Amino acid sequence: MIKRIKKWLVLSFLAAVLLTVWLVYYAIMPLKLRPNSQEIEIQPKSGLRSIANQLVKQGVLKEPWRFILLAKLLKKESFLQAGSYTLNKNISPYQLLLSLNHGKTTQGAVTFIEGHTFAQMREKLANNDAVKQTITGLSESEILKLMGSQYQVAEGLFFPDTFYFDRNSADTVMLKRSYDAMQNKLAKAWLTRDANLPYKNSYEALIMASIVEKETGKPSERAMIAGVFINRLRLGMRLQTDPTVIYGMGLQYKGNIRKKDLLYDTPYNTYTRDGLPPSPIAMPGAAAIDAVLHPNITKALYFVGKGDGSHAFSDNLEAHNRAVVKYQLKKQY
Repeated sequence: MIKRIKKWLVLSFLAAVLLTVWLVYYAIMPLKLRPNSQEIEIQPKSGLRSIANQLVKQGVLKEPWRFILLAKLLKKESFLQAGSYTLNKNISPYQLLLSLNHGKTTQGAVTFIEGHTFAQMREKLANNDAVKQTITGLSESEILKLMGSQYQVAEGLFFPDTFYFDRNSADTVMLKRSYDAMQNKLAKAWLTRDANLPYKNSYEALIMASIVEKETGKPSERAMIAGVFINRLRLGMRLQTDPTVIYGMGLQYKGNIRKKDLLYDTPYNTYTRDGLPPSPIAMPGAAAIDAVLHPNITKALYFVGKGDGSHAFSDNLEAHNRAVVKYQLKKQY
């Protein structure tokens, strides 16, 4: 009887050793996926058995039970996470288990750029293959309603930045993050603004920031350009800034602005209308917002581009006309 027990214990021990060796071998051997990398998707609220079957269906595993056994022995079954993952061809079952355990999902990214319009934002989202498209065909006001916004015009309400997300996230996820970021940054910046600025509210400051963003070729000049426009507002002078005219032209703008364009009245033509345009004309960055809330104190009322991204600033029209001749008209002859 004792011999039988000893024999049974030895056989059990050998079986356990063989099982352990076999499982270790399985755990560390590369899966040799084809092609060199593979995108997989694990559905939300999936249990271990469901995840293993999904991996089989997507061609990652040949059968599910060894992966299930490995996860149970390592006590990982309760920590596997849904999401999108990119697997390299030599990933092992153990490495795969760790990736699912730590939720190392494949991330997508989208970058919204300072000075771009809301239409360009939508185009970026529409062309990003990691984004789930849900706003196609919706109007600006419908999209803003989804953001919980009080506004009807979307321009300028979103913060330019790079946003990372899990693949197949809805476009509204990135828009909401960008929208909330702008509202938070603008609210905080508004609280620390300089005294006696000619804005009725933070939205008017946002409009001015979008103009400064489009007018500025040299970052160090933002506060100076803001100072010029603020001086004009205080004196009741028209802003007379080309970017607003171009924005008002929409698709009619073909790359060149003509004299008749400056004379053609639209709500955004600051040559024909007083004060600020009715909405921002682009996405301003944090630096542009800071510039219009903390502008340079200057007597300048005019500026003209030098052709290298910088500007010549003038206190009066006579000096400005000389600068125009020097930096602009000379290039035409």
